[in-house]
Amino acid sequence: MSNSKWFPSRFSLLFSFAMWFLLMSQVVRIIFIIWQYDEVSLNVFTVLGTLLTGLFFDIGTVSFILFPSIIYYFIFPNKWIGSLLDKILVWFFTSFVTFILLFAFFAELTFWDEFKTRFNFIAVDYLIYTHEVVSNIEQSYPLPLLVGGVTVLTFLVLFVLYKREAFTNTFTHTANFKKRGTVFIVALISCLFFATFITNNQAEWSKNRYNAEISKSGIYSFFAAFRNNQMKYEDFYTSIDNKEAFGMIRNKLKESNSNFISDDFSIRRIITDSSTVVPAKKNVVFILVESLSGSFMKENGNKNNITPFLDSLAQKSIFFSNLYATGTRTVRGMEAVTLNIPPTPGQSIVKRPDNHNLFTVSNVFKQKGYTSNFFYGGDGYFDNMNSYFGGNGFNIYDRGRGSVLSDDIKTTRNNITNAEVTFENAWGICDEDIFKKMITVADMHYKNKQPFFNFVMTTSNHRPYTYPDKRIDIPSGTGRDGAVKYTDYALKKMFESAKDKPWFKNTVFIIIADHCASSAGKDEIDVANYHIPAFIVNMPEALNQKVTKQCSQIDLFPTFFALQNWTYDSDFFGKNVFNPTFEERALMGTYRKLVLMKQNKVMILSDQKKQAFYTWNKADNSLKPLPIEKSFLNETISWYQTADYLFTNKLLK
Repeated sequence: MSNSKWFPSRFSLLFSFAMWFLLMSQVVRIIFIIWQYDEVSLNVFTVLGTLLTGLFFDIGTVSFILFPSIIYYFIFPNKWIGSLLDKILVWFFTSFVTFILLFAFFAELTFWDEFKTRFNFIAVDYLIYTHEVVSNIEQSYPLPLLVGGVTVLTFLVLFVLYKREAFTNTFTHTANFKKRGTVFIVALISCLFFATFITNNQAEWSKNRYNAEISKSGIYSFFAAFRNNQMKYEDFYTSIDNKEAFGMIRNKLKESNSNFISDDFSIRRIITDSSTVVPAKKNVVFILVESLSGSFMKENGNKNNITPFLDSLAQKSIFFSNLYATGTRTVRGMEAVTLNIPPTPGQSIVKRPDNHNLFTVSNVFKQKGYTSNFFYGGDGYFDNMNSYFGGNGFNIYDRGRGSVLSDDIKTTRNNITNAEVTFENAWGICDEDIFKKMITVADMHYKNKQPFFNFVMTTSNHRPYTYPDKRIDIPSGTGRDGAVKYTDYALKKMFESAKDKPWFKNTVFIIIADHCASSAGKDEIDVANYHIPAFIVNMPEALNQKVTKQCSQIDLFPTFFALQNWTYDSDFFGKNVFNPTFEERALMGTYRKLVLMKQNKVMILSDQKKQAFYTWNKADNSLKPLPIEKSFLNETISWYQTADYLFTNKLLK
């Protein structure tokens, strides 16, 4: 028996392992602090709070990691200690867990490099969509070197543990049932405490977003995101009476040419064109561009000349210079432009269950006799895109590596063949290839005298930032600027090809970003990193202008429908920006933060029923606290509460 009075030597290997994990976690945390030294708060008490909060969550993490081993030690009879089976099990699981944790530490560094956060919903998605993610890692990082390095470090850690007395004690010391039971009960209480009373959100104690993120434990954050991928508005956010909320939003949405269909909890209305102009029936090519920040354009002060074509388009189109994305993910952008709805808390509606047969822009096009098509250069299984678009009236064109549409989706799926591909990376075929496919389908619809709405999702402006050689003056795979410039080049080539088509003169091109290339900042919402460009191209020249009104992704299609002089049913939260009743505002969010911005005032709703009010300084992108304005708060609540209510209660069908 061990002579230890407080901790049986049989468990000393686990204790050593826990100490190693806690040390490595703090090393990663310190790396992040040094990495973001110009953004984090370096106040000594804030840094100490960051490290101590992180240690607390690391203890919770290691409690969960070691609990299966503690159960094993608790139930394994003393007479089996040191047996061949005992040694095999201990060696195997120690090696396996060490490798996984070391890999997770390196993964956190690469994840931080991309998103400036600890693991979150995106990391959960990456675990699900392994083909795209593994291919992306292979093309972005030296994977053999990474795995080899982790393997060497794993052996090094095991060697150090092997040389310690703790390892010998594991196979030579026993512990009576009372001592084993005591360790088991302490570990059980620790796990229950963290599982029941501690949420990942509680790590966000600092007003500096970087300090709050660094305070988290990456693994703990990952499983928190995995468990809480949807959030009921009324359970987590400040709410008001539904009658008041809908009354306020209906008042915001009313126009002289719109009539609400009912007086209940609904925003459905008929928008009637009041002009004498004959409604247009132009084909529409809609391009949702991956990660196209407004800051990339010379129009907005960029000096690198990476968007020459888009900068030229800004001078001869309806260019929205003060428009903001609703979120930080592609699926948020898709949700915004198809449903024209504020970002509801949790996952995007694109990824939620029961998201088929919703009232989307495709319904409006269908009422006008259009065929709707969705083009994606990768496998549309990723992020549930095929299910969402297929379930809402779009024909699918994608690479289709094997996933199939569910039986309830009545649409056509067409694979993009190898013969149609000149270049492909982890995320899909290059932008030139997807535009060529779109033009081929447009030719087919024109031949059949069928008006079309072609929705194209680009992929080239995404890590690993690779594209065909000899297209631009920045080598492939060298960084974001090259990917942006290639995307700009591909758009130019697409327009040059389309101009030779008989359908070009009767086609409107709408271009907008899905989100910015980055969304992280030191404040809880980085407003500047929601600013995106948008263009409506090939309208009558007299309509071309720069729209300086503050507006949102959700306003783009209602504005376009008004420009076409269309009468249509609407379940949309967006409005025509040219209507005299349009009130400038932007709706933005993360999966937990819900934001209303009006001019330079920003209200942020957080889970745990919290709210904060700021004034935004555009010059330095900073937020300065303001006293809460009750009317502003109630309006913010109303936008998000009504949106969540309509989807949750299946009233967007």
